[in-house]
Amino acid sequence: MDSSVVLRRLLKQPGAFERWPGLETPVTSEMLQVDTLRTLDRLHVQGRLDDGDFADRISALHAMIGSFECVPLTRAVLRRAGRPFPTELGTLDAIHLATALLWIEQRDEPLTFLTHDAQQALAARACGLEVRTAP
Repeated sequence: MDSSVVLRRLLKQPGAFERWPGLETPVTSEMLQVDTLRTLDRLHVQGRLDDGDFADRISALHAMIGSFECVPLTRAVLRRAGRPFPTELGTLDAIHLATALLWIEQRDEPLTFLTHDAQQALAARACGLEVRTAP
């Protein structure tokens, strides 16, 4: 799963996944924690999250991440993220997608890619992944 899924749930935005649909163990890049923390910090600095909300969201993030399989950000992931993809993709999205592709390759197991980002979903589908974007 990518950061958009966790952020939408943490920020209690409409359309957030209530549960991780049909997933035994959510898998993500360890980069998700940095990306999510940066977003929460930015919202806090901008005054869009007060101190209490910020602390609550950080605590919820750590609890969520504790239930995930976090794939290390390795040279192999970075190399794959730097290679071309079939559609336009930003750096962080490329890292999430590269992580999923390498995880599948190493495990030889199916993986459902969760995202709320339309461009990320398009790229994941173009790479042959099953994608879920909304409950």
